[in-house]
Amino acid sequence: MEIERKYLVNETPSNLDDYPSVEIEQGYLCTSPTLRIRRMGDAYILTVKEKVRSATSAIVNREEEFALSADKYAALRRKCDGQLVCKTRYRIPVGQYTAELDLFHGAHEGLCLVEVEFPSVEAADAFVPPSWFGTDVSSDPRFRNTHLAFNANPCNSAS
Repeated sequence: MEIERKYLVNETPSNLDDYPSVEIEQGYLCTSPTLRIRRMGDAYILTVKEKVRSATSAIVNREEEFALSADKYAALRRKCDGQLVCKTRYRIPVGQYTAELDLFHGAHEGLCLVEVEFPSVEAADAFVPPSWFGTDVSSDPRFRNTHLAFNANPCNSAS
């Protein structure tokens, strides 16, 4: 089970080079349920995600991941719908949790989102974000990666 909250970013930390980062490229084969392929550094992953309904501000998904070879990833990449979502992910400690700060590239250049995963819905609901986090967009479908694969940067659109 994946339990997370997602935020826009008010201000990126000035010392990003102090934190581990990885380049991510991901694409979507299906969106209901979500079938995603991802290249994360030198790792290739097929993910199956299905939203779990819940009365909370957190995003709750059932998620399974399967390792892929580089060749299988390349074959599936050609089958993706929409555009690839490309970003640099930084892992930043925030209290007892780790924030995953995504700086997007390409069609979504300038978009910055930060996600935090939690052990429970109660922990997600009790989380108090640091000041560099911005608006909570956990419930806003425009900031889901599946939406980004088929649409322009929501921060640059009038909607």
